[in-house]
Amino acid sequence: MTVFLFIFLGLVVLVAGYGITLYNNLVALKHRVAQAWSNIDVLLKQRHEELPKLVATCKEYMQYEQATLERVISARNMVSNAASNGDLPALGVAETTLRKGLGQLFALAENYPDLKANDSFRHLQARISDLENGIADRRELYNDVVNQNNIRIEQFPDVLVANFFRFGPKELLEFSDEESADVNIKSLFSPEH
Repeated sequence: MTVFLFIFLGLVVLVAGYGITLYNNLVALKHRVAQAWSNIDVLLKQRHEELPKLVATCKEYMQYEQATLERVISARNMVSNAASNGDLPALGVAETTLRKGLGQLFALAENYPDLKANDSFRHLQARISDLENGIADRRELYNDVVNQNNIRIEQFPDVLVANFFRFGPKELLEFSDEESADVNIKSLFSPEH
């Protein structure tokens, strides 16, 4: 009788240990998602701080391009609001609007040689371009971690632990078709922009 009791206790300890390992892995994955979002948020805030400097520099030279400058600032505020609220669909729309506005701004800057020669403008343009690249890299990492999380909480036996402890799916950071489409450079130079 004692042999069966030891075998039974051994199986219980083994199953409990496996359940604890699954739980700990799901917790670690949940925190990796939060960390990946935090990394995006840091870059969004840095870009948020740099854009007014860029617009102020451009205003000195681009008196007739106020609508473009205002679109960039409006889009900047949309991104900030969506990011602070964790509203990923709204963030995708706001990012699309901001990228389009920045593309127009940089394209219009080509018409202002004095602006293009300005050290502050060139520095800010390079800084914002670097931040854009960083944000794109972090978005990719975030979506990868979210995808891992969403797969794990649906796989057996992880789904049992995930459902019991209410680990839920996370939302991918997706962008509109317009955001992922090729940029039409010619349209950026057209008068209506």
